[in-house]
Amino acid sequence: MLRFLRPAQGVLLHGLIAGGCQAGQSRAADIHKENTMRHYEVVFLVHPDQSEQVPGMLERYTAAIEAAGGKIHRVEDWGRRMLAYSIDNLVKAHYAMFNIECDQAALDELVDAFRFNDAILRHLIIKRDEAITEQSLIMKNKDEKGDKAERGERRRRDDEEGEADTASDEESGDNNEAEEAE
Repeated sequence: MLRFLRPAQGVLLHGLIAGGCQAGQSRAADIHKENTMRHYEVVFLVHPDQSEQVPGMLERYTAAIEAAGGKIHRVEDWGRRMLAYSIDNLVKAHYAMFNIECDQAALDELVDAFRFNDAILRHLIIKRDEAITEQSLIMKNKDEKGDKAERGERRRRDDEEGEADTASDEESGDNNEAEEAE
């Protein structure tokens, strides 16, 4: 493109380009030096045989993020759940999720930790616009299920109440017979 310009314009243009690049490089370097803290949602799946190690993993990962200057907004252990499709001939995995605020270096360290840990089957990191601190829908549903009695427990409770009703009927029947005898 410079060959079509007149020599005087080429020199001027070349000087602007060269000067602009040098200035642009220093501005880009300043931008990359700045630690930008972004919000992320991290979900990872752990091999079901390693479920006992999940609390330790969560502690380790949160400590690494906090050591790098990040913040933890929410940590949830969803427990064992069915997979949508089998992974390594497994149909269940232990799910864990946390919301964090960290810089790119801490996130890269976290991804490397996931990649080199054989117990982690899959991981997903989503960039969020803001910190999310409220309980997730999965945990809300899990809590609601925990409040309700299981089917078997309901049946047993109904059977126990039925036995208690018949026992109270028998007792009142005994009292009625005693009153008739008098």
